[in-house]
Amino acid sequence: MSADLLVVQEDPDRGSIWTGTGERTDAVAVVDGRIVALGTEAWDRRDARTEVVPVADGTLLPAFRDGHIHPLNGGAETLDCDLVDSADVGEVLRRVASFADEHPAEAWVVGWGYPPEILPGGTGRASVLDGVVGDRPVALWSSDHHMVWCNSAALRVAGITAATADPPRGTIVRDRDGEPVGTLLEEAEHLLDDHLPARGIEKQARGLQVGLDRMTSAGLVWGQDAWITLPMLPAFARVADAGDLTADLDVAPKVEVERWRDQLEAFRDARRDVTAATARRAADGVPGGRLTLSTVKLFVDGVIEGGTGALLEPYCALAHDPTSGGGHGIANWEPGELARACAAFDAAGFQLHLHAIGDRAVRDALDAFEHVAVVNGHRDRRPVVAHTHLVHPSDRARFRALGAVANFEPLWAQPNEIMVDLTAPRLGPERSGWQYPIGSLLRGGAHISFGSDWPVSSHLPLQGIQVAVTRQVPGAPDAGVLHPEERITRDDALQAYTAGVAFQAGEELDTGTIAVGQRADLVLTDVDVTRVPAAALGEVAVQRTWRAGTTVHDVGR
Repeated sequence: MSADLLVVQEDPDRGSIWTGTGERTDAVAVVDGRIVALGTEAWDRRDARTEVVPVADGTLLPAFRDGHIHPLNGGAETLDCDLVDSADVGEVLRRVASFADEHPAEAWVVGWGYPPEILPGGTGRASVLDGVVGDRPVALWSSDHHMVWCNSAALRVAGITAATADPPRGTIVRDRDGEPVGTLLEEAEHLLDDHLPARGIEKQARGLQVGLDRMTSAGLVWGQDAWITLPMLPAFARVADAGDLTADLDVAPKVEVERWRDQLEAFRDARRDVTAATARRAADGVPGGRLTLSTVKLFVDGVIEGGTGALLEPYCALAHDPTSGGGHGIANWEPGELARACAAFDAAGFQLHLHAIGDRAVRDALDAFEHVAVVNGHRDRRPVVAHTHLVHPSDRARFRALGAVANFEPLWAQPNEIMVDLTAPRLGPERSGWQYPIGSLLRGGAHISFGSDWPVSSHLPLQGIQVAVTRQVPGAPDAGVLHPEERITRDDALQAYTAGVAFQAGEELDTGTIAVGQRADLVLTDVDVTRVPAAALGEVAVQRTWRAGTTVHDVGR
């Protein structure tokens, strides 16, 4: 049978085909969305109807897959006041003022993505925002989404005063007199929920389209949407029903500490409905990707830069704020309750995806997985520790022993401002050396997957791959290397963003490598990623992306 698609390396000295299996080849043939032949046999599949694509100076790879991303929320946030990559507080204020001027009818000014390291100690003050917008509420979320900076009007509308108690698992940052300064941490963010304007299905669907476009243009054809709520599902369904779901998505609803028992049945019902709708679209020939709901998301703690990541030993004080030390962060779950919740959702057939940043949180997550195996029996369940930021050395071997997948956001493993100014000082020298132990876990036989956590950080896999290999700040080699012993090889980094995520999703037999029988999820870059200097990997661009043999991104179109 002739090939529908044939990707070829015509010159052995130009370009490459990276299979992810170690096998070398100069041609890949695709029929009906599947890889049917490599090498000479692939060349033999060529005829007049075959689309032939040369790799030229680039590389053909298995398409990338993101083990932790937020395409709907990330896309919808770009429709509000976009604060991503603001250089300093002045730029944040200029963007806020400009957005307010351009949207005079908006009841609130809502913004997303300011880098917390631009604020002293990561704390924003209402008085600073009051100087640019004082006539209506302003709420700005940090890039890590674990803190929100409010103006005085927002605090007033939400009724947040010195008399307001901190909610469970949240903190209202206060001055010495107990007055709120304008920063809300973790669950305290939800004090705003009843007052913020509703996003609505139309905006959610538009946001998802933005997120999908970002994904496919970066070479991503699958993503674990790692935090949804059930009211978001109609937006996903609208995009899927229109045939516009250009990547496969598995959505993970968030499990709440106080009401997880009530959520269990609702999540089962939602999974049934999503599965039925996906089957209906397939039967009706609706084009596009698959939507699944096979995973649940649990937040074990917060983030270290905000002092809310759960630690085994107390935080160190920041030099400019002697009162910032001493606490252990915020553990969202009592360990026994976490274990019981995990066991219940596992018994119901859900995959577990646990946000765990601090070393206590990682240990609590692993303890919960161990409990699940004892209570529910051993099987190939692949629970995920998401972010895996700080791992106590005594817990490293447990990942392999428990079959847990360590999901890393490799772009974070660099000595940038947030690391130097906020994170490392809060940990001290010894614990700082335990951060993002990608190399250690890989050498210890653990399963590794990569993700971006977009919009928290860049969605571009090759930028994360560059940092995984170098552990350096891109474009700033003089900033040093973050724990060079944790660097990994280029091949290992590529595999973590392809086959590693396929393993996390339970799809490694179907996708994640370039091999006969695999689905033709492919990406073509403009530069040869096997030969470009490691420090330039993040600059490589994606030329074309195929999902199951169908083009979902092409710079030439």
